[in-house]
Amino acid sequence: MKNKIYHNPRCSKSRQTLQLMNDNNAEVEIVEYLKTPPTAEEILTLCKQIRIAPKDLVRMKEPILKELGFSKKSELSDKEWCKLMSENPKLIERPIVVYNGKVVLGRPPEKVLDII
Repeated sequence: MKNKIYHNPRCSKSRQTLQLMNDNNAEVEIVEYLKTPPTAEEILTLCKQIRIAPKDLVRMKEPILKELGFSKKSELSDKEWCKLMSENPKLIERPIVVYNGKVVLGRPPEKVLDII
């Protein structure tokens, strides 16, 4: 698995995480996931590696979730949550960092230090 960060340049936590990576000379491919969303399969794989349910990767306070008729109480399968995030990447919690075969959600940004 290639070293990368699923990054949103408008997100302060994502920018802070990327800065920590740069400060520690940890080279990663920057994937602006709003422009190039991961597939549902990629999201499912990332969730398994982070050891969280796909539902836990969803930004539940994003207005688009409600607009689409969903909420944290929605009973979707893991694959359905992943498909929803892939089709609506604003729903993906960020940043997600893949480094040397390990995956972490950069919340807080310092969590990335555990894998670099």
